[in-house]
Amino acid sequence: MPTDTAVLVNPDTYLTGVPHDVFARLRAEAAVVWMAEPAVPPWPEGPGFWGVVRHAEIKQVMRDPATFSSYARATQIVDPPDDVALAFVRQMMLNQDPPAHSRLRKMLTRAFTPKAIARLEDRITGWANELVDRVADDGRCDFAELAADLPLRTLAEIFGVPHEDRWLMYDWSNRVIGYQDREYAVSAKASAEGSTEMARRAMALRPEPDEHGLLPDQRTREGMPDLYAYAHDLAEHKRRVPGDDVLTNLVAEGITTGEFENMFWLFSVAGNETLRNALPGGMHTLLSHVDEYRKLVRDRALLPGAVEEMLRWWSPVMRFRRTATTDTVLGGQEIRAGDKVVVWFSSGNRDERVFPDPDTFDVTRTQNDHLSFGHGPHYCIGAHLAKVQMRALFTAVIDRLGEVEPAGEVVRLRSNFQHGVKHLPIAW
Repeated sequence: MPTDTAVLVNPDTYLTGVPHDVFARLRAEAAVVWMAEPAVPPWPEGPGFWGVVRHAEIKQVMRDPATFSSYARATQIVDPPDDVALAFVRQMMLNQDPPAHSRLRKMLTRAFTPKAIARLEDRITGWANELVDRVADDGRCDFAELAADLPLRTLAEIFGVPHEDRWLMYDWSNRVIGYQDREYAVSAKASAEGSTEMARRAMALRPEPDEHGLLPDQRTREGMPDLYAYAHDLAEHKRRVPGDDVLTNLVAEGITTGEFENMFWLFSVAGNETLRNALPGGMHTLLSHVDEYRKLVRDRALLPGAVEEMLRWWSPVMRFRRTATTDTVLGGQEIRAGDKVVVWFSSGNRDERVFPDPDTFDVTRTQNDHLSFGHGPHYCIGAHLAKVQMRALFTAVIDRLGEVEPAGEVVRLRSNFQHGVKHLPIAW
């Protein structure tokens, strides 16, 4: 009997965890399977899509943008609402194919080389220690809240966002990634008090939720007028007062205002949210595998490999969509031009064909070709930076707090896109 796939699209499913049993049954059936697309309010029922669940075929899709396009209909399962919205999101690097994608990516490369990140490591280590020291005497904290500030501080430093404005990025990413979650949809942690003038102007433009608690489509300019107003003001500021940061370099290299604004959207959301979920996701994984946790407490040299294993096990970004540009065959399945093709990283990272004993969390695992940062032209440009931050924060926790324990239930994000943690109470 074919496996029911509607559960994979239902965001309520992920409130209790990724349905790895469903993915395992699908992988046993085929590399590529047809998946239902039930309504996810406010979005209506869709026509369905090809789900790619095995590691090799996910890689094949991700490294072949000529056949499987990000640009054709963007990268979320549901199409943008109209041609105007599609044209708008196509300005974003995430939704482009080479050579346009390559041009924008090249502008960013210098900021994310290992040498460039090495210059930041001491600051990242200092921030991680500071965050843990701040709660050390309390005996307990919400680790998800503690961890959220590390990527914000790092992004603000790299991109030249005023330090006091960094919580705007927290709220924006909540709204975009958490549109299916009522708590995140109305996130408003940033405060006008102590923020810059351009931040206060942006906050005044924030849209109000409707009677159902929902905001306008966050993939449109109209849905995030505050973010785009801030990006516009920040670009003008960088032109007047250049700094030693990525955004200043982008302005100097001739990026257009529209490209800058969409690049800033990508920084604020994708650059923040993935790591913000990987950190508490990794901690939750350690708390669920105490013997593996204790190995790290005894031997810090295991931490780099453990971070890779956390990323494989937790898979912060669960899936991305492409669109077939031509009739093709993938994993033995005929696919027609125009079909939606969705790669499921959560499934590929548990593929038995690649990972021995894939449902075992093993901090000593040495062969770990996980897909949590993607593959091919869209491989996450900040992957190395994310790992540096993960190592820094887990080192700080182990050095200062030792072995922590759960102090309540984990609260997961209601989302079929990001494997998110909203709250993770811990004690020591």
